[in-house]
Amino acid sequence: MEPRFFDTHCHLDLMLSPDAAASESAALGLGLFDCGVDPRDFAAAKKRASRHPNIIAGAGLHPWWLADGRCGPAEVNLLCEVADQERYIGEVGLDFSARFAGSEPLQIQALDRLCDALVQYPLAGRVISIHAVRSAGTVLDALESYGLLTPSPNSPAIIFHWFSGTSNEFDRARNAGCYFSVNERMLATKRGREYARQIPLDRLLLETDAPAEPQADASARQLITSLKSASLHIAELKNCAEESVESTVLGNSHSIFDFN
Repeated sequence: MEPRFFDTHCHLDLMLSPDAAASESAALGLGLFDCGVDPRDFAAAKKRASRHPNIIAGAGLHPWWLADGRCGPAEVNLLCEVADQERYIGEVGLDFSARFAGSEPLQIQALDRLCDALVQYPLAGRVISIHAVRSAGTVLDALESYGLLTPSPNSPAIIFHWFSGTSNEFDRARNAGCYFSVNERMLATKRGREYARQIPLDRLLLETDAPAEPQADASARQLITSLKSASLHIAELKNCAEESVESTVLGNSHSIFDFN
């Protein structure tokens, strides 16, 4: 069954009951892009996805995990090895907020390593979900320098998850043809609402970024409610019908993700 809703950025591994959420999502017609935060967990995530055709597992390494020492060079190596063969990558990127000051060089080195691996082992239809906090310009510089923003048959679909950069960075990402996944918490800010209003409908995706906290409960019904709330809010911002936003966003999801 093809999904009727699609969450473009969530974390099953961080949920209290990931298998229950996976099963419930399948029953309710909810597709999930399960964005990894630690490459050591990817094998288990991919095994779970193999049991649930509505789930797509992405190999990732969250910059927070690098910044606080939970992951290091060995995990960067593992991510690059896995990414050589995988279409779906996420969550990766940079976080230059104050709490991670001093880790910027390590984060940039990891992103460069990943970009190089993706270029060395190109795959058609790749999708990358990117975390970019106070660093969107640096992320765009890296993607550009490795040719990952240059249109080609093997160009990846770049998704900026919960975009919070400057207006100039937003314009740059939008002009480069990137996608943007929007959640309720992004829409709770004035800047987030303005960006959502400006995102072209054909580049708009919806996400929950659930769970809000590690090991928190997050049911598929809650995820769908969150997605529908974000869709309604965006429709109001764009002065268009909610059904139009929902159908277009689902079409965008179908265009870049393979649903079995």
